Amino acid sequence: MAAPLPGAPGAGRAAEPAGGGPCGSPRPPPWPPGGDPPPSPPDRRKKKGDSILENPSIPNPFPELCCSPFASVLSTSLLPKATSRKKQVIKVYSEDDTSRTLEVPSDITARDVCQLLILKNHYVDDHSWTLFEQLTHTGLGRAIEDHELVMEVQSNWVMEEETKLYFRKNYAKYEFFKNPLSFFPDHMISFPSETNAALSHSGILQMFVSSSTYPEIHGYLYAKEQGKKSWKKLYFLLRRSGLYFSTKGTSKEPRHLQFFCEFSNSDMYMSLTGKKISGAPTNYGFCFKPNKSGGSRDLKQLCADDEQSRTCWMTAIRLLKYGMQLYQNYMQPYQGRSGCSPLNMTPMRSISENSLVAMDFSGHRSRIIENPTEALSVAVEEGLAWRRRGCLRLNSHGSPIAMSNMAIHRSQSWFHHKISREEAQRLILQHGLVDGVFLVRDSQSNPKTFVLSLSHGLKIKHFQIVPVFFRGTKQKKILI
Repeated sequence: MAAPLPGAPGAGRAAEPAGGGPCGSPRPPPWPPGGDPPPSPPDRRKKKGDSILENPSIPNPFPELCCSPFASVLSTSLLPKATSRKKQVIKVYSEDDTSRTLEVPSDITARDVCQLLILKNHYVDDHSWTLFEQLTHTGLGRAIEDHELVMEVQSNWVMEEETKLYFRKNYAKYEFFKNPLSFFPDHMISFPSETNAALSHSGILQMFVSSSTYPEIHGYLYAKEQGKKSWKKLYFLLRRSGLYFSTKGTSKEPRHLQFFCEFSNSDMYMSLTGKKISGAPTNYGFCFKPNKSGGSRDLKQLCADDEQSRTCWMTAIRLLKYGMQLYQNYMQPYQGRSGCSPLNMTPMRSISENSLVAMDFSGHRSRIIENPTEALSVAVEEGLAWRRRGCLRLNSHGSPIAMSNMAIHRSQSWFHHKISREEAQRLILQHGLVDGVFLVRDSQSNPKTFVLSLSHGLKIKHFQIVPVFFRGTKQKKILI
Protein backbone atom coordinates (compact mmCIF):
# COMPACT_ATOMS: atom_id res chain seq x y z
CA MET A 1 0.00 0.00 0.00
CA ALA A 2 1.44 3.36 -1.00
CA ALA A 3 2.34 5.78 1.78
CA PRO A 4 0.47 9.14 1.92
CA LEU A 5 2.18 12.13 0.37
CA PRO A 6 3.87 14.55 2.77
CA GLY A 7 1.41 17.19 3.90
CA ALA A 8 -1.66 15.16 2.80
CA PRO A 9 -4.36 14.33 5.33
CA GLY A 10 -3.08 11.49 7.51
CA ALA A 11 0.56 11.94 6.56
CA GLY A 12 3.04 12.03 9.42
CA ARG A 13 0.53 10.65 11.97
CA ALA A 14 0.73 7.18 13.42
CA ALA A 15 -2.50 5.16 13.50
CA GLU A 16 -4.08 5.20 16.94
CA PRO A 17 -5.69 2.15 18.56
CA ALA A 18 -9.42 1.91 18.04
CA GLY A 19 -10.16 1.56 21.75
CA GLY A 20 -8.13 4.37 23.25
CA GLY A 21 -5.71 7.24 22.99
CA PRO A 22 -1.95 7.21 23.12
CA CYS A 23 -0.25 4.47 25.18
CA GLY A 24 -3.57 2.57 25.48
CA SER A 25 -5.34 5.12 27.76
CA PRO A 26 -9.15 5.56 27.34
CA ARG A 27 -10.02 8.11 24.71
CA PRO A 28 -11.76 11.19 26.27
CA PRO A 29 -15.25 11.98 24.97
CA PRO A 30 -15.47 14.78 22.43
CA TRP A 31 -17.78 16.83 24.74
CA PRO A 32 -19.21 16.47 28.30
CA PRO A 33 -21.98 13.87 28.62
CA GLY A 34 -25.44 15.35 28.36
CA GLY A 35 -24.18 18.69 27.06
CA ASP A 36 -24.41 20.28 23.69
CA PRO A 37 -21.47 20.01 21.37
CA PRO A 38 -19.29 23.13 21.22
CA PRO A 39 -19.80 25.37 18.26
CA SER A 40 -17.51 24.45 15.39
CA PRO A 41 -15.15 27.16 14.08
CA PRO A 42 -16.04 28.72 10.79
CA ASP A 43 -14.78 26.72 7.83
CA ARG A 44 -12.37 29.13 6.22
CA ARG A 45 -11.32 26.60 3.64
CA LYS A 46 -14.90 26.36 2.39
CA LYS A 47 -15.13 30.08 1.90
CA LYS A 48 -11.83 30.08 0.13
CA GLY A 49 -13.00 27.28 -2.09
CA ASP A 50 -16.25 29.14 -2.83
CA SER A 51 -14.31 32.18 -3.91
CA ILE A 52 -12.20 30.04 -6.17
CA LEU A 53 -15.25 28.49 -7.79
CA GLU A 54 -16.63 31.94 -8.58
CA ASN A 55 -13.72 32.60 -10.97
CA PRO A 56 -14.15 31.63 -14.61
CA SER A 57 -13.01 28.09 -15.34
CA ILE A 58 -9.70 27.91 -17.22
CA PRO A 59 -8.62 24.57 -18.69
CA ASN A 60 -5.41 23.24 -17.21
CA PRO A 61 -2.86 22.40 -19.95
CA PHE A 62 -0.86 20.17 -17.53
CA PRO A 63 -3.37 17.95 -15.70
CA GLU A 64 -0.62 15.55 -14.60
CA LEU A 65 0.77 18.30 -12.36
CA CYS A 66 -2.48 18.76 -10.50
CA CYS A 67 -2.47 18.01 -6.80
CA SER A 68 -4.45 18.78 -3.71
CA PRO A 69 -4.18 22.44 -2.62
CA PHE A 70 -3.23 21.18 0.84
CA ALA A 71 -0.57 18.67 -0.28
CA SER A 72 3.06 19.36 -1.00
CA VAL A 73 3.97 19.54 -4.69
CA LEU A 74 7.27 17.65 -4.29
CA SER A 75 7.74 14.39 -2.50
CA THR A 76 10.39 14.25 0.21
CA SER A 77 12.29 11.71 -1.87
CA LEU A 78 12.69 14.34 -4.60
CA LEU A 79 13.85 17.07 -2.25
CA PRO A 80 17.59 17.48 -1.72
CA LYS A 81 18.65 15.56 1.34
CA ALA A 82 21.05 17.04 3.83
CA THR A 83 24.04 14.77 3.89
CA SER A 84 25.23 13.56 7.26
CA ARG A 85 28.58 12.16 6.02
CA LYS A 86 31.48 13.81 7.79
CA LYS A 87 34.47 14.99 5.83
CA GLN A 88 38.01 14.07 6.82
CA VAL A 89 41.38 15.20 5.53
CA ILE A 90 44.05 12.63 4.61
CA LYS A 91 47.55 13.03 3.20
CA VAL A 92 48.76 10.54 0.58
CA TYR A 93 52.39 10.28 -0.57
CA SER A 94 53.74 9.24 -3.95
CA GLU A 95 56.89 7.25 -4.60
CA ASP A 96 58.93 10.45 -4.94
CA ASP A 97 57.72 11.48 -1.43
CA THR A 98 55.56 14.29 -2.78
CA SER A 99 52.26 14.44 -0.92
CA ARG A 100 48.71 15.34 -1.80
CA THR A 101 46.01 16.35 0.69
CA LEU A 102 42.47 15.12 0.05
CA GLU A 103 39.17 15.90 1.74
CA VAL A 104 37.18 12.66 1.67
CA PRO A 105 34.07 11.21 3.37
CA SER A 106 34.61 9.35 6.61
CA ASP A 107 33.37 6.07 5.09
CA ILE A 108 35.60 6.09 2.00
CA THR A 109 37.37 2.85 1.08
CA ALA A 110 40.92 2.35 -0.13
CA ARG A 111 39.68 1.56 -3.65
CA ASP A 112 37.76 4.84 -3.77
CA VAL A 113 40.84 6.80 -2.70
CA CYS A 114 42.84 5.11 -5.47
CA GLN A 115 40.18 5.93 -8.05
CA LEU A 116 40.13 9.54 -6.88
CA LEU A 117 43.91 9.86 -7.23
CA ILE A 118 43.85 8.17 -10.64
CA LEU A 119 41.30 10.72 -11.80
CA LYS A 120 43.15 13.71 -10.38
CA ASN A 121 46.56 12.64 -11.73
CA HIS A 122 45.24 11.39 -15.12
CA TYR A 123 46.79 7.95 -14.64
CA VAL A 124 45.91 4.82 -16.60
CA ASP A 125 43.76 2.51 -14.49
CA ASP A 126 45.21 -0.98 -14.92
CA HIS A 127 43.66 -2.20 -11.62
CA SER A 128 47.05 -2.43 -9.90
CA TRP A 129 47.03 0.89 -8.02
CA THR A 130 47.08 0.31 -4.28
CA LEU A 131 47.07 2.29 -1.07
CA PHE A 132 49.98 1.33 1.22
CA GLU A 133 50.38 1.86 4.94
CA GLN A 134 54.02 2.34 5.90
CA LEU A 135 55.47 2.53 9.43
CA THR A 136 58.69 4.47 9.08
CA HIS A 137 60.35 3.84 12.46
CA THR A 138 59.85 0.07 12.49
CA GLY A 139 60.37 -0.41 8.74
CA LEU A 140 57.04 -2.19 8.22
CA GLY A 141 54.43 -1.83 5.52
CA ARG A 142 51.32 -3.45 4.11
CA ALA A 143 48.92 -3.06 1.20
CA ILE A 144 45.54 -1.87 2.45
CA GLU A 145 42.79 -4.07 1.06
CA ASP A 146 40.41 -2.39 -1.38
CA HIS A 147 37.38 -2.79 0.87
CA GLU A 148 39.01 -1.43 4.03
CA LEU A 149 37.88 1.94 5.36
CA VAL A 150 40.74 4.41 5.36
CA MET A 151 39.54 6.20 8.50
CA GLU A 152 39.45 2.93 10.42
CA VAL A 153 43.02 2.25 9.36
CA GLN A 154 44.11 5.68 10.58
CA SER A 155 42.26 5.23 13.87
CA ASN A 156 44.66 2.37 14.73
CA TRP A 157 47.74 4.58 14.38
CA VAL A 158 49.70 5.42 17.52
CA MET A 159 51.27 8.78 18.23
CA GLU A 160 54.86 7.63 18.66
CA GLU A 161 54.93 5.83 15.29
CA GLU A 162 55.38 7.86 12.10
CA THR A 163 52.87 6.29 9.73
CA LYS A 164 52.20 7.38 6.14
CA LEU A 165 49.87 6.44 3.31
CA TYR A 166 51.51 5.78 -0.07
CA PHE A 167 49.89 5.53 -3.49
CA ARG A 168 51.75 3.13 -5.76
CA LYS A 169 51.29 0.07 -7.96
CA ASN A 170 51.22 -3.48 -6.66
CA TYR A 171 51.09 -5.94 -9.55
CA ALA A 172 50.93 -8.97 -7.23
CA LYS A 173 47.86 -7.82 -5.33
CA TYR A 174 45.58 -10.45 -6.87
CA GLU A 175 48.10 -12.46 -8.87
CA PHE A 176 47.40 -15.61 -6.85
CA PHE A 177 43.89 -15.76 -8.35
CA LYS A 178 45.45 -16.09 -11.81
CA ASN A 179 48.18 -18.59 -10.98
CA PRO A 180 47.67 -20.11 -7.51
CA LEU A 181 50.00 -23.07 -8.10
CA SER A 182 53.06 -20.82 -8.14
CA PHE A 183 52.09 -19.25 -4.82
CA PHE A 184 51.50 -22.50 -2.93
CA PRO A 185 54.32 -25.04 -3.42
CA ASP A 186 53.48 -28.70 -2.86
CA HIS A 187 55.81 -29.14 0.10
CA MET A 188 54.04 -26.38 2.08
CA ILE A 189 50.38 -27.21 1.53
CA SER A 190 48.29 -30.25 2.43
CA PHE A 191 44.63 -30.84 1.66
CA PRO A 192 41.99 -32.73 3.62
CA SER A 193 42.11 -36.51 3.23
CA GLU A 194 38.79 -36.66 1.39
CA THR A 195 40.01 -34.18 -1.24
CA ASN A 196 41.52 -35.36 -4.47
CA ALA A 197 45.24 -34.62 -4.59
CA ALA A 198 45.12 -33.43 -8.23
CA LEU A 199 43.24 -30.13 -8.01
CA SER A 200 42.82 -27.56 -10.74
CA HIS A 201 43.42 -23.84 -10.31
CA SER A 202 39.75 -23.16 -9.62
CA GLY A 203 39.58 -26.07 -7.17
CA ILE A 204 42.41 -24.68 -5.06
CA LEU A 205 40.84 -21.21 -4.98
CA GLN A 206 37.46 -22.63 -4.00
CA MET A 207 39.05 -24.41 -1.06
CA PHE A 208 40.74 -21.23 0.14
CA VAL A 209 37.63 -19.06 0.00
CA SER A 210 35.30 -21.80 1.26
CA SER A 211 33.95 -21.48 4.79
CA SER A 212 33.85 -25.23 5.44
CA THR A 213 37.24 -26.52 4.30
CA TYR A 214 40.66 -24.91 4.29
CA PRO A 215 44.04 -26.30 3.23
CA GLU A 216 46.74 -26.57 5.86
CA ILE A 217 49.94 -24.56 5.38
CA HIS A 218 52.96 -25.89 7.23
CA GLY A 219 56.69 -25.27 7.37
CA TYR A 220 59.53 -23.83 9.40
CA LEU A 221 59.64 -20.18 10.47
CA TYR A 222 61.86 -18.15 12.75
CA ALA A 223 59.92 -16.55 15.62
CA LYS A 224 61.22 -13.77 17.80
CA GLU A 225 60.81 -14.55 21.48
CA GLN A 226 58.63 -12.06 23.35
CA GLY A 227 60.72 -9.50 25.22
CA LYS A 228 64.02 -10.91 23.90
CA LYS A 229 66.32 -10.28 20.95
CA SER A 230 66.79 -13.96 20.14
CA TRP A 231 65.00 -15.87 17.36
CA LYS A 232 63.94 -19.51 17.47
CA LYS A 233 63.20 -21.81 14.53
CA LEU A 234 59.87 -23.60 14.97
CA TYR A 235 57.51 -25.72 12.91
CA PHE A 236 54.32 -23.72 12.21
CA LEU A 237 50.87 -24.77 11.01
CA LEU A 238 48.18 -22.49 9.63
CA ARG A 239 44.63 -23.67 10.21
CA ARG A 240 41.26 -22.02 10.07
CA SER A 241 41.31 -21.43 13.84
CA GLY A 242 44.65 -19.59 13.70
CA LEU A 243 48.41 -19.99 13.56
CA TYR A 244 50.08 -22.67 15.72
CA PHE A 245 53.59 -23.97 16.31
CA SER A 246 54.70 -27.38 17.43
CA THR A 247 56.60 -27.80 20.69
CA LYS A 248 57.95 -31.19 19.58
CA GLY A 249 59.62 -31.19 16.19
CA THR A 250 57.10 -31.55 13.34
CA SER A 251 54.41 -33.22 15.42
CA LYS A 252 50.84 -32.19 14.57
CA GLU A 253 49.20 -33.81 17.59
CA PRO A 254 46.92 -31.43 19.49
CA ARG A 255 48.87 -31.83 22.74
CA HIS A 256 52.05 -30.63 21.00
CA LEU A 257 50.48 -27.59 19.28
CA GLN A 258 50.60 -24.18 20.92
CA PHE A 259 48.55 -21.22 19.77
CA PHE A 260 50.57 -18.32 18.32
CA CYS A 261 48.23 -15.74 16.79
CA GLU A 262 44.77 -15.10 15.38
CA PHE A 263 44.00 -12.53 12.70
CA SER A 264 40.58 -10.97 13.33
CA ASN A 265 41.94 -8.18 15.56
CA SER A 266 45.39 -7.73 14.01
CA ASP A 267 46.96 -6.70 10.71
CA MET A 268 49.82 -8.37 8.88
CA TYR A 269 52.85 -6.32 7.83
CA MET A 270 55.91 -7.07 5.73
CA SER A 271 59.39 -6.09 6.80
CA LEU A 272 60.75 -3.52 4.35
CA THR A 273 64.21 -3.11 5.86
CA GLY A 274 65.22 -6.75 6.06
CA LYS A 275 67.17 -7.63 9.17
CA LYS A 276 68.59 -4.17 9.88
CA ILE A 277 66.10 -3.06 12.52
CA SER A 278 64.71 -6.31 13.90
CA GLY A 279 67.94 -8.31 13.82
CA ALA A 280 66.20 -11.20 12.04
CA PRO A 281 68.29 -14.11 10.71
CA THR A 282 67.06 -13.50 7.12
CA ASN A 283 65.63 -10.63 5.05
CA TYR A 284 62.19 -12.24 4.62
CA GLY A 285 60.36 -11.08 7.72
CA PHE A 286 56.71 -10.34 8.43
CA CYS A 287 54.76 -9.70 11.60
CA PHE A 288 51.32 -9.26 13.18
CA LYS A 289 50.40 -5.98 14.83
CA PRO A 290 47.28 -5.91 17.05
CA ASN A 291 44.84 -3.13 16.36
CA LYS A 292 45.16 -0.16 18.73
CA SER A 293 48.23 -1.68 20.34
CA GLY A 294 50.86 0.07 22.35
CA GLY A 295 53.49 0.00 19.60
CA SER A 296 56.34 -2.24 18.52
CA ARG A 297 56.45 -4.12 21.85
CA ASP A 298 53.21 -5.93 20.94
CA LEU A 299 54.45 -7.14 17.55
CA LYS A 300 54.61 -10.86 16.87
CA GLN A 301 57.50 -11.17 14.45
CA LEU A 302 58.25 -14.07 12.12
CA CYS A 303 60.88 -14.70 9.49
CA ALA A 304 61.02 -17.13 6.53
CA ASP A 305 63.97 -18.77 4.81
CA ASP A 306 63.23 -17.39 1.33
CA GLU A 307 60.85 -15.12 -0.55
CA GLN A 308 58.68 -17.95 -1.90
CA SER A 309 58.03 -19.24 1.61
CA ARG A 310 57.13 -15.78 2.92
CA THR A 311 54.81 -15.13 -0.03
CA CYS A 312 53.05 -18.45 0.57
CA TRP A 313 52.46 -17.72 4.26
CA MET A 314 51.27 -14.14 3.74
CA THR A 315 48.96 -15.03 0.84
CA ALA A 316 47.38 -17.90 2.77
CA ILE A 317 46.80 -15.66 5.80
CA ARG A 318 45.15 -13.01 3.62
CA LEU A 319 42.80 -15.63 2.16
CA LEU A 320 42.06 -17.00 5.61
CA LYS A 321 41.24 -13.57 7.04
CA TYR A 322 39.17 -12.10 4.20
CA GLY A 323 38.04 -15.14 2.19
CA MET A 324 35.41 -14.39 -0.42
CA GLN A 325 35.81 -10.64 0.10
CA LEU A 326 39.19 -10.78 -1.65
CA TYR A 327 37.67 -12.49 -4.66
CA GLN A 328 34.92 -9.86 -4.81
CA ASN A 329 37.57 -7.12 -4.72
CA TYR A 330 39.40 -8.87 -7.54
CA MET A 331 36.30 -9.18 -9.72
CA GLN A 332 34.77 -5.77 -9.00
CA PRO A 333 36.52 -3.85 -11.83
CA TYR A 334 35.21 -6.38 -14.37
CA GLN A 335 31.62 -6.62 -13.18
CA GLY A 336 29.01 -5.23 -15.53
CA ARG A 337 31.30 -5.47 -18.58
CA SER A 338 30.05 -8.25 -20.81
CA GLY A 339 32.58 -10.50 -22.48
CA CYS A 340 35.40 -9.30 -20.25
CA SER A 341 37.44 -11.33 -17.84
CA PRO A 342 40.50 -10.45 -15.73
CA LEU A 343 42.71 -12.36 -18.16
CA ASN A 344 41.79 -10.47 -21.34
CA MET A 345 41.04 -7.02 -19.94
CA THR A 346 43.05 -4.06 -21.22
CA PRO A 347 43.89 -1.12 -18.97
CA MET A 348 41.27 1.62 -18.76
CA ARG A 349 42.07 5.27 -18.91
CA SER A 350 40.57 7.72 -16.49
CA ILE A 351 37.29 9.50 -17.19
CA SER A 352 39.04 12.70 -18.23
CA GLU A 353 41.24 10.84 -20.73
CA ASN A 354 38.29 8.96 -22.19
CA SER A 355 36.76 12.30 -23.17
CA LEU A 356 39.76 13.17 -25.38
CA VAL A 357 39.85 12.59 -29.15
CA ALA A 358 42.78 12.36 -31.59
CA MET A 359 43.23 15.53 -33.68
CA ASP A 360 45.37 16.36 -36.71
CA PHE A 361 46.65 19.95 -36.91
CA SER A 362 49.15 19.43 -39.75
CA GLY A 363 46.97 20.98 -42.49
CA HIS A 364 45.22 24.32 -42.84
CA ARG A 365 42.20 22.91 -41.02
CA SER A 366 42.15 20.68 -38.00
CA ARG A 367 40.34 17.38 -38.24
CA ILE A 368 39.35 14.51 -35.94
CA ILE A 369 41.21 11.28 -36.65
CA GLU A 370 38.61 8.53 -36.95
CA ASN A 371 40.90 5.68 -37.95
CA PRO A 372 42.30 3.95 -34.79
CA THR A 373 45.47 2.83 -36.61
CA GLU A 374 46.22 6.37 -37.75
CA ALA A 375 45.50 7.71 -34.27
CA LEU A 376 47.96 5.23 -32.76
CA SER A 377 50.72 6.14 -35.22
CA VAL A 378 50.20 9.85 -34.53
CA ALA A 379 50.40 9.20 -30.79
CA VAL A 380 53.67 7.28 -31.17
CA GLU A 381 55.14 10.02 -33.34
CA GLU A 382 54.15 12.72 -30.83
CA GLY A 383 55.62 10.63 -28.02
CA LEU A 384 58.97 10.43 -29.79
CA ALA A 385 58.90 14.15 -30.47
CA TRP A 386 58.16 14.78 -26.78
CA ARG A 387 61.15 12.65 -25.82
CA ARG A 388 63.42 14.64 -28.11
CA ARG A 389 62.20 17.89 -26.55
CA GLY A 390 62.31 16.47 -23.02
CA CYS A 391 65.90 15.29 -23.29
CA LEU A 392 67.16 18.87 -23.58
CA ARG A 393 68.74 19.27 -20.16
CA LEU A 394 71.16 21.50 -18.31
CA ASN A 395 74.57 20.13 -17.46
CA SER A 396 76.47 20.78 -14.23
CA HIS A 397 77.67 24.20 -15.51
CA GLY A 398 74.15 25.36 -16.38
CA SER A 399 74.47 25.22 -20.18
CA PRO A 400 72.03 23.21 -22.32
CA ILE A 401 73.17 19.93 -23.86
CA ALA A 402 71.69 18.30 -26.93
CA MET A 403 70.05 14.92 -27.14
CA SER A 404 73.04 13.41 -28.91
CA ASN A 405 75.09 13.90 -25.75
CA MET A 406 72.34 12.69 -23.43
CA ALA A 407 71.18 9.07 -23.21
CA ILE A 408 67.43 8.78 -23.64
CA HIS A 409 67.15 6.12 -20.92
CA ARG A 410 67.67 8.73 -18.21
CA SER A 411 64.20 10.14 -18.87
CA GLN A 412 62.47 6.77 -18.45
CA SER A 413 60.59 5.77 -15.32
CA TRP A 414 62.27 2.35 -15.20
CA PHE A 415 65.78 3.82 -14.91
CA HIS A 416 66.89 4.43 -11.32
CA HIS A 417 70.48 5.65 -11.81
CA LYS A 418 72.73 5.02 -8.77
CA ILE A 419 70.85 2.76 -6.37
CA SER A 420 72.18 -0.26 -4.52
CA ARG A 421 71.26 -3.88 -5.07
CA GLU A 422 69.25 -3.92 -1.82
CA GLU A 423 67.33 -0.78 -2.81
CA ALA A 424 66.49 -2.30 -6.20
CA GLN A 425 65.15 -5.43 -4.52
CA ARG A 426 63.05 -3.32 -2.15
CA LEU A 427 61.50 -1.33 -5.02
CA ILE A 428 60.62 -4.47 -6.98
CA LEU A 429 59.22 -6.09 -3.86
CA GLN A 430 56.97 -3.08 -3.22
CA HIS A 431 55.51 -3.39 -6.71
CA GLY A 432 54.89 -7.13 -6.37
CA LEU A 433 56.84 -10.23 -7.37
CA VAL A 434 55.12 -10.72 -10.73
CA ASP A 435 57.04 -12.07 -13.71
CA GLY A 436 58.29 -9.15 -15.79
CA VAL A 437 58.52 -6.38 -13.18
CA PHE A 438 61.92 -4.81 -13.76
CA LEU A 439 64.16 -1.76 -13.42
CA VAL A 440 67.54 -0.71 -14.82
CA ARG A 441 70.25 0.86 -12.66
CA ASP A 442 73.90 1.80 -12.82
CA SER A 443 76.32 -0.93 -11.85
CA GLN A 444 78.20 -0.35 -8.60
CA SER A 445 81.05 -2.75 -9.44
CA ASN A 446 81.59 -1.50 -13.03
CA PRO A 447 80.82 2.20 -13.54
CA LYS A 448 80.51 1.85 -17.35
CA THR A 449 77.80 -0.81 -17.28
CA PHE A 450 74.19 -1.17 -16.21
CA VAL A 451 72.28 -3.82 -14.26
CA LEU A 452 68.86 -5.22 -15.18
CA SER A 453 66.95 -6.25 -12.02
CA LEU A 454 63.78 -8.23 -12.64
CA SER A 455 61.28 -10.54 -11.00
CA HIS A 456 60.82 -14.10 -12.22
CA GLY A 457 59.40 -17.12 -10.42
CA LEU A 458 58.90 -15.20 -7.15
CA LYS A 459 62.62 -14.39 -7.16
CA ILE A 460 64.55 -11.21 -7.92
CA LYS A 461 67.42 -11.67 -10.36
CA HIS A 462 70.15 -9.25 -11.46
CA PHE A 463 71.85 -9.24 -14.90
CA GLN A 464 74.74 -7.02 -15.90
CA ILE A 465 74.42 -5.15 -19.20
CA VAL A 466 77.83 -4.72 -20.85
CA PRO A 467 78.23 -2.50 -23.98
CA VAL A 468 80.74 -3.97 -26.44
CA PHE A 469 82.22 -1.71 -29.16
CA PHE A 470 83.40 -3.09 -32.50
CA ARG A 471 86.88 -2.10 -33.69
CA GLY A 472 87.02 0.58 -36.33
CA THR A 473 83.30 1.38 -36.11
CA LYS A 474 81.01 3.35 -33.85
CA GLN A 475 78.59 0.48 -33.52
CA LYS A 476 78.15 -1.17 -30.18
CA LYS A 477 76.45 -4.32 -28.97
CA ILE A 478 74.73 -4.95 -25.67
CA LEU A 479 75.57 -8.15 -23.82
CA ILE A 480 73.39 -9.35 -20.95
